[in-house]
Amino acid sequence: MASHDSLQLALTIACVIVLAFFFAQVEIHIEGDAGWAENLPTWRIENHWALDLFWGGRPMTGYHAWVFVFITIFFHYPLFFAAQWSLQLEARVIATIMLFWLLEDFLWFVLNPAFGWQRFRQEFVSWHKHWVCGAPIEYWIFSVICTLLFWYSH
Repeated sequence: MASHDSLQLALTIACVIVLAFFFAQVEIHIEGDAGWAENLPTWRIENHWALDLFWGGRPMTGYHAWVFVFITIFFHYPLFFAAQWSLQLEARVIATIMLFWLLEDFLWFVLNPAFGWQRFRQEFVSWHKHWVCGAPIEYWIFSVICTLLFWYSH
């Protein structure tokens, strides 16, 4: 049974990597060199205490509001399709969503011709306010929570 769980986890992570790659490409074509929907024709909430608490100080935009809801529903779709739900399945879905956003954001920088690996630094990325050990703090937080959720779900 352990090998089946390991295979399932590996396939899940591989699928999330592929999805993150393709969505990063979509966002690169939509946003270009102006990350966090800076130049998109969408509404923005720049300053609010909740943004500091839950959003890392980044603005909330109409673009992100719709995209985050879409991705959340997309990753929950297998549960709806199978008409199954449990705390373990929900933990797995949340873990995959967190892994998706972490990878998608990183790939946006690495694959974006306007950024690349060399510009993946705080001085070039105004929308990621807090960095630790060369990466936005959310990357570290998401990695730990994601790992714990995957562990719990398997």
